Amino acid sequence: MFPGPAVHRELTGWPRAEDAARVAHYPRRVTSAAGPPPPGGSRQDAAGYADGFAAESPAQAAARHRAVTSAETSGTAEPVEPAVGAVLAVLAASVDARAVVSLGSGSGVTGLWLLRGMRSDGVLTVLDGDPAELRAARRAFGDAGIARSRTRLIFGTAAEVLPRLSSEAYDLVTCSGPPADWSEHLAVLLGLVRAGGSLVCCGVLEDGKIADRSARDPQSMAWREVARTVREDETLISAVLPIGTGLLVASKRR
Repeated sequence: MFPGPAVHRELTGWPRAEDAARVAHYPRRVTSAAGPPPPGGSRQDAAGYADGFAAESPAQAAARHRAVTSAETSGTAEPVEPAVGAVLAVLAASVDARAVVSLGSGSGVTGLWLLRGMRSDGVLTVLDGDPAELRAARRAFGDAGIARSRTRLIFGTAAEVLPRLSSEAYDLVTCSGPPADWSEHLAVLLGLVRAGGSLVCCGVLEDGKIADRSARDPQSMAWREVARTVREDETLISAVLPIGTGLLVASKRR
């Protein structure tokens, strides 16, 4: 079973006295939690603190290392930042997620964070058109001790796979990777989400191009269209969170 959320640390960086017992019983050692941000720190300092606060298990850290190496050597997508992963876990927990779809495997990094926030009997469906990424995700889940019954790994493009999934059957749907690869299927993605569930799109603020109207590349234009569609949909409550490379979060009204 995947370990529960990391033990809380006070903002001072020191564990509270009552946390000591929980530390002793934590099922897996986690990487260091953040200490206090430096005085007068910059936004980069704050982002670093947020990433450090999101403690990762050894299995998560190993999966991240492999994902970063793959991005550097093979040009695959960078994994989500720890702070982004922690938000995904919180969102999964907030909807008591039992059924989640992750479009884009992120070498398993995204999935491990989602599983941390999901119910213990929850099932994560991972879709990816890159078989190497799916293999990396399968390895990450195995190394973390995730039962095979808790994950479904499906090879294929969004156009091939999304129509095969049940409508309004998922508590949470996440999208990562180039938006031009999946933006034309936004209506289908939203259709997968049950009332009260959420859609999360990762990377909306990457390079800041979404706010630069002179940026006319396919990815920037796709992000603008996704953001406009979500914001104007009266069935959704939405927000952009400036965490990592940015999250576009939309919850479906009940």
